[in-house]
Amino acid sequence: MAMFLSLVVYLVYFNVIRADSINSNAYNTKQSAKENMIIRGAIYSADGQPLAITNVDAGGNESRVYPYYQTFSHVVGYATNGRSGIESVYNDELLTCSSSILQQIEDSAQNVKVRGDSLYLTLNTSLQRAAYDALGNYGYNGAVVVLEPDTGKILAMVSRPGFDPNTISQDWDILVSDEANSPLLNRATQGLYPPGSTFKVLTTLAYIRENPDDYQNFTFNCQGLVSMGDVNITCYGGSVHGSETLEQAFMNSCNGAFATIGTELEYDAYRDICEDFFFNDSIDLVLPTSESQFELESGSSVGEQMTTAIGQGDTLATPLQMAMVAAAVANNGTIMKPYLLDYIATYDGDVVREYNPSSYRTVMSSAEAEILAGYMTSTAQSGTASALSGNGYTVAGKTGSAEYEIDGSENMGTHSWFIGYSNVEDPDIAIAVIAENGGSGSSTAVPIAKYIFDAYYYGY
Repeated sequence: MAMFLSLVVYLVYFNVIRADSINSNAYNTKQSAKENMIIRGAIYSADGQPLAITNVDAGGNESRVYPYYQTFSHVVGYATNGRSGIESVYNDELLTCSSSILQQIEDSAQNVKVRGDSLYLTLNTSLQRAAYDALGNYGYNGAVVVLEPDTGKILAMVSRPGFDPNTISQDWDILVSDEANSPLLNRATQGLYPPGSTFKVLTTLAYIRENPDDYQNFTFNCQGLVSMGDVNITCYGGSVHGSETLEQAFMNSCNGAFATIGTELEYDAYRDICEDFFFNDSIDLVLPTSESQFELESGSSVGEQMTTAIGQGDTLATPLQMAMVAAAVANNGTIMKPYLLDYIATYDGDVVREYNPSSYRTVMSSAEAEILAGYMTSTAQSGTASALSGNGYTVAGKTGSAEYEIDGSENMGTHSWFIGYSNVEDPDIAIAVIAENGGSGSSTAVPIAKYIFDAYYYGY
């Protein structure tokens, strides 16, 4: 009886009274104490597939297993060689047992370790696999982010190359020394890339906002080259588009038109718009994120104005942020806060804590969003993303072909971008795709996006 009462006091004290203070203190023995009492909880996808589980053999030896190997590696992370990803962020939750105290007492009395709580993520297994395979099938490093515009739920977050968390200890020295590929970097949230012509969504918004009564009268005669001072801006592939309206310039991704617009925009207003979209600001996500960069200011040169307007120069963005740009258009101008954890449950499935969608920031009016949606829809129907037309679903989007210096040399490469969303009238998913050195957005990122859209609507 005395032993039973001691167990009651111990479990109540450490699970209720002292739980918060113990969990918040990184410099104590609670880690090993918890691991001696609790089997690390499992991590599941939104559709209930195990992404990280702890197996226990007949001798009581535990091993952490990741059934999908590299596919979820940057989000789920690893629990050895330190920790990363969800394994790190929710370490305490995974080593907490919220089952009934009586059940814990019974297990402890029988010298049986209890199971920690389970995490259910927002990620969809089929969509994650499709996104990972799509990049791999085309042979590119890069990233994909897929989210629900009206909730902020992240349905897929892929970074290639990945790593196998099952063999992280054995592979560690190779992984950390591979500077050329940086396999431990989550490109989806930490990769900083010139956004290229996907940035024209924001440049267009700035122009429309400054010219609400006159933007429809915009015309530009594209000769394939615009020169101002010693700066020359050419259209991709040497294209000559001729006479264009603003919508046609957007559909054609005309660098000349947008470089010219860039010299006409009011600096502060342009900057405010971009910072509303989290340039020069941090995105609140449980995983580490890099801060995107917008460097244009009042003293910037004409050349800097021109290159910024087409998503080049010093402008840098993460794939997550550009997915949020597309989602804002899809959601009538409001960005929902992106999130990865749907709910926490006990080992037996009782819900402990749920996470609900929340509005993050309204970045444009519904009228402005409607205009951009129209331009992006036209782009997917008969512009640079027309390969996405003629399917059983509709798409709105913008391509990007972002030039960058290869390894700090004078040699230039081109990243392939696509951002957009599907089911235009009642959007289902928003997406950002980047294929590193993949060439034009039309040639690589658009087919990758189609692969993912098809998986969403037709299964994978």
